[in-house]
Amino acid sequence: MKIVMLNPPYFPMFSRASRSPAVTKSSTLYYPFFLAYATGVLEDEGFDVTLIDSPAQRLNREQTIKKISQLKPDMVVCETSTPSIENDMEVVEELKKAGIGYIVVVGTHVSALADEVMNKYPYLDAIARREYEYTVKELALKIQLKGMQTSFAGIEGLSYRCDDKIVHNLDRPHIENLDELPFVSRVYRDHFRDFLSSYFYGANLHPVVSILSGRGCPHRCAYCVYPQTMTGHRYRLRSVKNVVDELEFIKNELPEVREIFIEDDTLTVNKERVEAISLEIIRRKLKIRWSTNSRADASYETMALMHKAGCRLLCVGFESSSQDVLDKLQKHISREKYMSFRKDAARAGLLLHGCFMYGNDGETYETMCETLELAKSLNCDTSQFYPIMVYPGTRAYDDYKKKGYITAEHYRDWLTSEGLHNCVVSLPNISKEELVEFCDISRRKFYLRPKYIASKLTQMVTKPKETKRIVRASTTMMKYMFHPSLKKQEVKQA
Repeated sequence: MKIVMLNPPYFPMFSRASRSPAVTKSSTLYYPFFLAYATGVLEDEGFDVTLIDSPAQRLNREQTIKKISQLKPDMVVCETSTPSIENDMEVVEELKKAGIGYIVVVGTHVSALADEVMNKYPYLDAIARREYEYTVKELALKIQLKGMQTSFAGIEGLSYRCDDKIVHNLDRPHIENLDELPFVSRVYRDHFRDFLSSYFYGANLHPVVSILSGRGCPHRCAYCVYPQTMTGHRYRLRSVKNVVDELEFIKNELPEVREIFIEDDTLTVNKERVEAISLEIIRRKLKIRWSTNSRADASYETMALMHKAGCRLLCVGFESSSQDVLDKLQKHISREKYMSFRKDAARAGLLLHGCFMYGNDGETYETMCETLELAKSLNCDTSQFYPIMVYPGTRAYDDYKKKGYITAEHYRDWLTSEGLHNCVVSLPNISKEELVEFCDISRRKFYLRPKYIASKLTQMVTKPKETKRIVRASTTMMKYMFHPSLKKQEVKQA
């Protein structure tokens, strides 16, 4: 039985697997890691699987449809996101018209709005909700054994059509034994080897690969989409041995990779485990570079051990300088902690990528200015400034929708005409245009400081391995630095 796993075409370099799907201003393109994990599960079951990542392979819609039609698959699993859902369903419709077999869609958006999507798009066969590796495996086994007319009643996590009705089976429990999943890097090696360089993370050495060492996040930030729609709020862990085995696999099987990004929502939340991973890397004498997501509360001792084990950078969501805003976000952290964490990270030898967000509940022009000053004071190696992006399935979306703050009429409104992030939130005291404009101002004021530019020039001289990453990210970003994110016609339509 042939199966196609599809990250469908949209804008060139559209990063659908990102927590905020869009074309980025730093040239970042995420791996479709959930789709890749599912690919590995299906391959382990013996299915003939082709993984197509149209944005990374530079395939447009016509080329993608043609490629899939030539493969003649029995089933297609298609990834979706909120900003791209209308485009993605157009691709699904064209595939159905081309006579392609059973089509299942997956992702955060359809997990949150399964009934809406099934009702709106009558040509769609099914949705595999939340973590879907075993859902699509069981579905494929049933189709292989009994065809498409069989009952799918026992497949947890599946929404499907039956006798002109839409059926939503019970949710599938989250995967407990993550060690039984295949290495996602094996899938990258087998399916992405020829275009591995297409994947780029603006803060990381290039080429980079991303993996997960665990799933779920115990923190409850109102805006964060993956824990609320896909992975849950309990941090489920792979064993230390299994994680380091994969790091060693990458070093041996993908020697061109210069950095590994551990994509867990917050790896450092479990201090003992991240230290155990670091110690195992050191014990095995693995000479690798890696980075990960972290809260701004990791201790100096932990960060120093991570650095000794090859950790290069932490990606940290600082979000805001306002304690009131942080409290409403349920960040459970203080501005003072940010400053001490920054000093400890520098002392430990780690670089930081800082994330800052405007438009949260309680935001004012004054708090935005304070956040920009915080970003400049922290002086991270790289920083990103975004207007708040709220997605269906999150508490932030429900809250803003109830208050009438969401201005979007269509899901495509989450993007500009170029595929960049577009704010769909207007607060009573700050419009969405003002939020986007302040993000543009923040990037200019952060990146064009003489002190910052001098530090990057120095870094390229003292650490030449950083040069390729700095030049590529800055070259892309400079295209947007002096051009507003919203074009005049988009502002008029808003």
